[in-house]
Amino acid sequence: MESIAKLPQTFKENPSVIFDSTALNHQPDQIPQQFVWPDHDKPSTNVPILQVPIIDIAGFFSGDPFLVTEATRLVSEASKQHGFFLVTNHGVDERLLSNAYMLMDTFFKSSTFEKEKAQRKWGESSGYASSFVGRFETNLPWKETLSFLFTPEEKNENHAQNVNDFVLKTMGEDYKDFGRGFQEYAEAMSNLSLKITELLAMSLGINRNHFKDFFEDNESILRLNYYPKCKQSDVVLGTGPHCDPTSLTILQQDEVSGLQVFVDNKWQSIPPNAEALVVNIGDTFMALTNGIYKSCLHRAVVNSEIERKSLAFFLCPKFDKVVKAPVELKGGRAYPDFTWSMLLDFVTNHYRADMNTLEEFTHWLKNRGSLGDGSGQKEEAISVVAHKVAS
Repeated sequence: MESIAKLPQTFKENPSVIFDSTALNHQPDQIPQQFVWPDHDKPSTNVPILQVPIIDIAGFFSGDPFLVTEATRLVSEASKQHGFFLVTNHGVDERLLSNAYMLMDTFFKSSTFEKEKAQRKWGESSGYASSFVGRFETNLPWKETLSFLFTPEEKNENHAQNVNDFVLKTMGEDYKDFGRGFQEYAEAMSNLSLKITELLAMSLGINRNHFKDFFEDNESILRLNYYPKCKQSDVVLGTGPHCDPTSLTILQQDEVSGLQVFVDNKWQSIPPNAEALVVNIGDTFMALTNGIYKSCLHRAVVNSEIERKSLAFFLCPKFDKVVKAPVELKGGRAYPDFTWSMLLDFVTNHYRADMNTLEEFTHWLKNRGSLGDGSGQKEEAISVVAHKVAS
């Protein structure tokens, strides 16, 4: 196996180079410089806990006027400030959630040979990636991921490859339970996402089904994150500071803390809560709300003693749907019209996602030509590499 120090110029030149945390942790010297983050980004110690509201989803759907009002008030306040909140009584089967971690172990603790069966190919969305080796040469995250493109079965008109199909095709029949498990998981998270969009719409004072209808044929991403322990956890990051370019993220954390959000000019943590899932607003949804709801900078830190696992479902619109705020929202147009595929192309090929992604994308889009001045007519075609996944 090649050392990480022999990092190639591009993944295309040598796709076999991988991230081996066990080998790196056993090296007598320091970990390679590619993983060491600048001083201003290095993990903080003793970060305070971010006070985020806990939203009772079942209470919101009960129709009880008080519970509905309280849920919309809490989610509105959080979304305007930092875009993070927790959801409980969400209806996702507890067995499905707990089984996900066991299934993750069968993959991430398998041999390098097994994991490379699912290795993400250049230009594709689904597959295994080790620390984004080859895509970036500095500030590498200390993690491994397995990603899947997902479309709800009843809306999969083009019969696009889904989670179970990808697993069987790349990993074989021995992983059929793995594929079925995460297919069900993605379906459950997609359904929950649509419920949350109803809450968000009501909190904005617009038609309850506006966002639900917009996302019903979503082309989303399910990502399994594995953060190995690191002997120098004080100089590395599991995921660097960024805002999600997607619409909504539903995150399931294990019992190991690691999620941090930058609010009030300081990093604050969102500790694991076994009864709740973490939800946060992404850049695309921020654009859909004319900037009213915020996509906030966040990161993942790693542990020196124990591994950490999380599962992230990134709700995204259908690739060719035009992203624009509903006319009911006042305040003028904060962003030009665009499609999710355009933003995906931007963060895949032109820009590493950070706190300024949406601002930089808007500038880039205006310089290259957008979908128009509100008429929805396309003025200039922007080439898109379909089905690539933002990092």
